[in-house]
Amino acid sequence: MINLPEIEEGQGPVVMLNLVRFKDKRIYLEEYVPAFNDVVKQLGITGVNVVLVSDVIANVVAEAGEVWDAVVLVEYPSAEAFKAIATSSVYHALANPLREAATADLKLFMTRRSAL
Repeated sequence: MINLPEIEEGQGPVVMLNLVRFKDKRIYLEEYVPAFNDVVKQLGITGVNVVLVSDVIANVVAEAGEVWDAVVLVEYPSAEAFKAIATSSVYHALANPLREAATADLKLFMTRRSAL
């Protein structure tokens, strides 16, 4: 279930941090990702970019038993763009069933780049 918080509009790009545990990595990479890209294209949203796909090799600071297979960072031009994709009937018809088939667990965090 996606919890879409109220985000102040017009604040620029967001980066979604995805923590993924796979049921089937092949479905995720070979079916879900292309379906997601097709949804973005159909909706006419530009500026969606995969920033990082990285396998988790060790849990350093995590709850006991918390195991993730991959970290994925995806940049969206705005929170509104992410929300438009995530709530679209096109996403729910084409991509979401594949995401559900591919993932055993998923955590998703909306972030915004900041100067440290």
